[in-house]
Amino acid sequence: MNVEEQIKEYITSQPEPKQTDMQTLHGIIMQIIPDGQLWFLDGKNSENKTVSNPNIGYGFQTIHYADGKTREFYQIGMSANTTGISIYILGIEDKKHLAEAYGKKIGKASVSGYCIKFKALKDIHLETLEEAIQYGIEQE
Repeated sequence: MNVEEQIKEYITSQPEPKQTDMQTLHGIIMQIIPDGQLWFLDGKNSENKTVSNPNIGYGFQTIHYADGKTREFYQIGMSANTTGISIYILGIEDKKHLAEAYGKKIGKASVSGYCIKFKALKDIHLETLEEAIQYGIEQE
């Protein structure tokens, strides 16, 4: 199964209205990063144990660690969680930026250093989320 098929299967496995919200977000992120690399992580480690929620990744970045090692990873991620949806905006150096720039105007969402978590799209200001995603893409 290719990445696009894994993404489609993951989104359609979600209950409504989360499924529709995730499909809408997938379309929006694909418009923001039309040529971005797609990723799908099933949330399992090398022993096939579940260690995280499955997640969809968009874009590409190289992460540089202090020890000189590098890792290739996505820039924007999306995952279903028990209470709603998480959008991950990775690669932002200033871990206060998302909360300070978008936290007050996004609506009913929890905003941390790299994650915006909300119950449903109807609870947030979608244009603000799009701004945050665009900001994340521009960081690489």
